Amino acid sequence: MKKILVANRGEIALRIMKTIRKMGLKCVAVYSDADRNAPHVLYADESVCIGKGPSSQSYLNAEKIIEVSKTLNVDGIHPGYGFLSENAGFAKKVIDSGIIFIGPSAESMRIMGSKLAAKDAVKKFDVPMVPGIDTAITDIETAKIRAKEIGYPILIKASAGGGGKGMRTVENEVDFEEQMNRAVSEATSSFGDGSVFIEKYVSKPRHIEVQVLADLHGNCVHIFERECSIQRRHQKVIEEAPSSILTPALRKKMGEAAVLVAKSCNYTGAGTVEFLVDDSMNFYFLEMNTRLQVEHPVTEMISGLDLVEQQINVAMGKPLNFTQEDLQIKGHAIELRVYAEDPFDNFLPSIGTLLKYEEPKMANIRIDSGYTQGMTIPVFYDPMISKLIAYGKDRHEAVSNLKEAIKNYKIEGVATTLPFGTFVLNNEEFLTGNFDTSFVSKHFKNQDKNNEEGEAIALGALAIWLQNINEVKLPTETITKL
Repeated sequence: MKKILVANRGEIALRIMKTIRKMGLKCVAVYSDADRNAPHVLYADESVCIGKGPSSQSYLNAEKIIEVSKTLNVDGIHPGYGFLSENAGFAKKVIDSGIIFIGPSAESMRIMGSKLAAKDAVKKFDVPMVPGIDTAITDIETAKIRAKEIGYPILIKASAGGGGKGMRTVENEVDFEEQMNRAVSEATSSFGDGSVFIEKYVSKPRHIEVQVLADLHGNCVHIFERECSIQRRHQKVIEEAPSSILTPALRKKMGEAAVLVAKSCNYTGAGTVEFLVDDSMNFYFLEMNTRLQVEHPVTEMISGLDLVEQQINVAMGKPLNFTQEDLQIKGHAIELRVYAEDPFDNFLPSIGTLLKYEEPKMANIRIDSGYTQGMTIPVFYDPMISKLIAYGKDRHEAVSNLKEAIKNYKIEGVATTLPFGTFVLNNEEFLTGNFDTSFVSKHFKNQDKNNEEGEAIALGALAIWLQNINEVKLPTETITKL
């Protein structure tokens, strides 16, 4: 490959392009009208506008992206994460057009894109799974019987779901029918597929995922784990590597299980196997993400690997140049996702202009950013501004470095998750490693807005969202809040 098109935007597009250029290759950016002056557009060797602001008219326009790639004689397409990154149909169209797709095969994506198909593939390898049913179900009465057999509390989950959409926790039989109908409705509106399944609710779960990497020659390794239990609305905000609770023996066992999951679908490239770990340290397969993860930098910092470079090498047909035994954990890394969201108002999007934007300049700090001062956060996309990652020789030092970096990160004009990061890093349960996925609801739910500026920012965000409600399909929880 000599030229790669990045079918994405923002910080991940820019991050991928930096590796492409480091490898001596040319990079092509695609962009919407809303991103005309974005850093990834200015950085690329070539840039092409592919449509208007709404992602359905730009970053989700598979045909246009492939057309541009063919016109510019692109050799490979890197999808990043989000948008078309886990779209098996897009991957197949790219390959059929004679262009290399920098990711797994369309078939691997299809299998792991359905939670039910993934469970069916994985169960042959004796990987632990949460007790529940492994077939789609829509009939209320049948579902009630199965839920009772599993035992409350239970989770209803969309088969094609992600990001917490189409997911409902049910504590008792009385609430089951209402929650079932809501889950099916949300799954249908979000994914075009109302299939759901039922699992036992895992008490006090930790969300721990394992990075895997496989080549086209049958080699597959795991690159240790990431702790992702600090979440809001089932979406991660703070991630770290390694986890503070895994013993070497459990780490090895989970890593080996993750490799088996990858092999169950003949996976190639970089992927992530997600597990739930209960309060008795039992782990269960949750799902596999067939792409690069938002939180991949923490793995890069403790392993010394460039995962994007590895993805490109695998796509070129090169074998991995290291074995499992060559990999070692070195130090500790923590990432804070810096969103344009107001953590003191249920993490609602805070859309506006970055009147001031100054990144901290410190040792052992990495910032993957997609914005500069004066830019406006578009209403059309995920409101992530950047990822702030700190490294240390141990967890204590990494936490200390991240706290200092947050103090020196100056953003004005929108509310951000920076204050939330400080809150978490000062929390005793987080510092001792005694936390689970209920951390935000348990510790942060009573935090109140404490200044007039925050109120004004939130009101401005609501006004913009309302103005654009006919252009953008808002998340269900946002519509409810509005």
